[in-house]
Amino acid sequence: MRTSREGHETKQLYLAMYSSVFGGITTDTDAMVIPMDDDMVHRGHGVFDTAAIMDGCLYELDEHLDRFLRSATMAKIQIPFDREIIRRILIRTVSVSKCRKGSLRYWLSAGPGDFQLSPSGCPRAALYAIVIQDQSPPDHRGIRVVTSSVPIKTPQFAVMKSVNYLPNALSKMEAEENDAYAAIWLDGDGFVAEGPNMNVAFVTKEKELLMPSFDKILSGCTAKRVLVLAAKLVKEGKLRGIRVDNVSVEVGKRAEEMMLIGSGVLVRSVVQWDEKIIGDGREGPVTQALLNLLLEDMKSGPASVRVRVPY
Repeated sequence: MRTSREGHETKQLYLAMYSSVFGGITTDTDAMVIPMDDDMVHRGHGVFDTAAIMDGCLYELDEHLDRFLRSATMAKIQIPFDREIIRRILIRTVSVSKCRKGSLRYWLSAGPGDFQLSPSGCPRAALYAIVIQDQSPPDHRGIRVVTSSVPIKTPQFAVMKSVNYLPNALSKMEAEENDAYAAIWLDGDGFVAEGPNMNVAFVTKEKELLMPSFDKILSGCTAKRVLVLAAKLVKEGKLRGIRVDNVSVEVGKRAEEMMLIGSGVLVRSVVQWDEKIIGDGREGPVTQALLNLLLEDMKSGPASVRVRVPY
């Protein structure tokens, strides 16, 4: 493993990994492996989720963990531990890593066993987790997006955070091939849906924060938290209202501001969608205000969204 990575530059460090297959945590990157006969590897039968690590706290761990377990249930994966045990394992993995700012990504798979299609030959589901420290500098500059030509997942699979991210990867690649940051999916009815791994939101000319409905797309934990935090901007008069509804492309493209929201991108201004300049073509003030509120919440929000890691 070490030899194969020589000469490969990456800004991501892998600080610790938990595997239920091996029954423990390792900090040796050469040991951070999963079996080839795991159904998640050769059949895509697995789910995952992510929680940000900020100043020694896991941000919105419980919200992400609840979605993680819902996804596992929808994928018919027999969860190997109860929720509290999984939660303790995840916190302990971060503790061992000594990471104070980064991300925790974790998976539930149907487990290793054989190379058949059915998981009936897999004796037990598997839990994996890894702590990632990204050394890339933060970048909040406005970005360009395009409309994706890659078909969106059907609602049954779009609302589940499974490891089947081939459509997402192809959508992201399509964006990069067109000198854009991300490609935006439209749903089967032509309404704005989501990005490849983030939600989308708009600020209308009427100063309303508008976000597409979650019934056919992934229920974004960060997006839902932003909706809560945005209430402060309503009180301050920077927004007149908050609405989750169907959003047409026409409404989206004539908005004063457009933004991407997710645990990785946080809140980032979109200044151009396809050939249409959004607003005045600069980072929007409401988008910036929401980013500041989210960062403040990640650093000093209530205990309900910040789980302190015992290092």
